[in-house]
Amino acid sequence: MENQNNNGSSAQKSFVERLAENLGGTANAARIYGTPVERDGVTVIPVAKAGYGFGGGAGKKAGEEGTGGGGGMMLTPIGYIEMKGGNTRFRTTRDPQTILRIVAIGSLFTFLTVRSIMKLSKHK
Repeated sequence: MENQNNNGSSAQKSFVERLAENLGGTANAARIYGTPVERDGVTVIPVAKAGYGFGGGAGKKAGEEGTGGGGGMMLTPIGYIEMKGGNTRFRTTRDPQTILRIVAIGSLFTFLTVRSIMKLSKHK
């Protein structure tokens, strides 16, 4: 028989809960706000956006039991906090991949628009 915890749910839930706790512990403020760096009276604190997900499960088949799971976390730099002379300011940073995506989508849109105009002009 499966192990039961206090609220009556199966051992599968405790496995998923343990997985969530382990992943959740890694997505904390220390990961989002990096170690401050100070130079020439200016303190800079890197800032990132965090996202994480996980999944897990358990199953039985012909007298066999198993559990499994996994997860991941992604940190994306978004800027930094600059502290100088008693003033604090947040500065964003540009992601080069975002610029490449914008250029690629814009180029595709331009190509499709020009192609449609050319087809319409040939049919007149």
